[in-house]
Amino acid sequence: MGATVINGLDDLKGRVGQELGVSDWLEVTQEAINAFADATGDHQWIHVDPERAKETPFGGTIAHGLYTLSLGPQFSYALFEVTGVAFGLNYGYNKVRYPAPLPVGSKVRMRATLTAADDIPGGVQLTVTQTFEREGGDKPVCVAESVSRVYGG
Repeated sequence: MGATVINGLDDLKGRVGQELGVSDWLEVTQEAINAFADATGDHQWIHVDPERAKETPFGGTIAHGLYTLSLGPQFSYALFEVTGVAFGLNYGYNKVRYPAPLPVGSKVRMRATLTAADDIPGGVQLTVTQTFEREGGDKPVCVAESVSRVYGG
């Protein structure tokens, strides 16, 4: 399935409440977690020491919460695009929660729902609820309200 194409600000506002898509599964590898640890300086052992992490209730290393959140742009680009606008910007997040761990070796995907589209000077501020799901998991590993702004073309 291709990405959802949203054509302009009016189309965007008309899609509030709609699911914009569900990404493909992505395998979480120790190599990716180690690279994230190197990039952020967060080498906490629960993420990067598989031997020590075996002794935890998780049975192995788990992804950083911020690693999971950082997958949002990658998944979003695959799920939807807004055309007919001049440009868009990441504005931030209203709320981020990590209800469950994301073990290394598992697969994760993201479900995106447009939850708000509010007029701002020159454009629209959109809120997309990003729900990150672990394959076989009973609850999300991350739920985040991503806020972006798009400006008219």
